[in-house]
Amino acid sequence: MKPFQLAAVVLVLLGVLALAYGGFTYTKDTHETSLGPLNLSVQDNERVNIPAWAGVGGIVIGGLIFFFGRGRR
Repeated sequence: MKPFQLAAVVLVLLGVLALAYGGFTYTKDTHETSLGPLNLSVQDNERVNIPAWAGVGGIVIGGLIFFFGRGRR
């Protein structure tokens, strides 16, 4: 598989995942302290939203690269 076709498949897969999940969540440690034998930590859940147009754009651009990026032989 050529590098352009591989990149196209990755773009299509990322576009489908963006449409299916709409974003991703990660945990961020904000504060941590230790008071003698007691350890306290605060963790915040952050969500990154991926717009639907970005997912559709990834699918369309990946499809165009896959089909038209083959070149002539």
